[in-house]
Amino acid sequence: MVGPAVLSLPYAFRGIGWGLGLGVLTALGAISFYTYYIMSRVVDHCEAAGRRHIRFRDLAADIFDERRFFGVGTGWAFYLVVAVQTAINTGTTIGSILLAANCVEILYSSLTTDGPLKLYHFILLIAVVLAILSQMPSFHSLRYINLGSLLLSLGYTMLLSAACIRAGLSSDAPTKDYSLSASKSKKTFDAFLSVAILAAAYGNGILPEIQATLAPPAAGKMAKALVICYSVASFTFYLPAITGYWAFGKTVRSNAMQSLMPETGPSLAPTWLLGLAVVLVLLQLLAIALLYAQVAYEVMEKMLADPTQGRFSWRNLVPRLALRTIYVAFCAFVAAALPFFGAIVGVIGSVGFIPLDFVIPVVMYNMAVSPPRRSLVYITNLVIMVVFTGIGVIGAVASVRKLVLNAGRFKLFSDHAFN
Repeated sequence: MVGPAVLSLPYAFRGIGWGLGLGVLTALGAISFYTYYIMSRVVDHCEAAGRRHIRFRDLAADIFDERRFFGVGTGWAFYLVVAVQTAINTGTTIGSILLAANCVEILYSSLTTDGPLKLYHFILLIAVVLAILSQMPSFHSLRYINLGSLLLSLGYTMLLSAACIRAGLSSDAPTKDYSLSASKSKKTFDAFLSVAILAAAYGNGILPEIQATLAPPAAGKMAKALVICYSVASFTFYLPAITGYWAFGKTVRSNAMQSLMPETGPSLAPTWLLGLAVVLVLLQLLAIALLYAQVAYEVMEKMLADPTQGRFSWRNLVPRLALRTIYVAFCAFVAAALPFFGAIVGVIGSVGFIPLDFVIPVVMYNMAVSPPRRSLVYITNLVIMVVFTGIGVIGAVASVRKLVLNAGRFKLFSDHAFN
């Protein structure tokens, strides 16, 4: 959960201010915890009935059986979840590559003034490393990387927050201005974009796949895992969001680390601190990209792999090498062409994480577990479904609008990430 969107949390506060920012961040945390919990209950419910699902798309196809739900068509839920998961995985990989390259560029700029390397050079470098690491075959191959990712997130969160506090107290710090846009329409779009970014921070999108890695019975284990996860998330979300927005106000960049390196004036953080934070962020971003790309790899390779031959046979090794390399190359191309990290995170949250993590779980619970229609659980799930469907639609419009505005004012394959 703790991934690239963490560095954009102060930027999200910029669109809604202190009170609403803290309130929305807290509310989304509570609601996402609830939806993840009831999602695990749905998985347990199906497993108790003899239908164990290890993929989100298979779980959705089981619950949203078209013959019971619509009466026409076949397999719509399966392909809907595949499409949404693909959007999440691709968007997360693009955002991870862009942010990792941007962080390396920040470190490079702090060490070398007017150096010849540009953002797209660093994107190419990150893509090559990611393409090599992506040859690990499964979720289970990544379990140690996931643990390392957790430790890395704690490390760079503390470094970033300390740097923001130091910058905020510095005499070179920008004037602290927490005012919102004077235009009502811009203020509205900025608010929904901010909500989408905050939703992306809590996004997961692969909970059933993760739960499937637990030794059965999984009942109760996911609840404990969620408590641990949100304990870490509370620390790694609130600390950088508060310190970053406090230090820079409305001038904060979509990558908070970039705010520590203003275009004019001295650096607001020591070079050693920036360097260490960049290394930790870079390693964690590679882990995030590897994890989320696994679902996309599985979908692609299922069409071409030969199950009768070994995983490392030439028949299966060559297609895997080619498909995964092409996928990473595509994501790197998009990251280089459209270096708009904040807007990309908003799009991921609106069209990916909001429907998959906030809307679909509550609908599946009401259909699979079938609580009484007048019960508090059923009504709560219905309200969450309606509210977050609306937020997702408006957030998607606001995010795409931001991308279009940025693209209209900025050239493709820019030398720097665009704020």
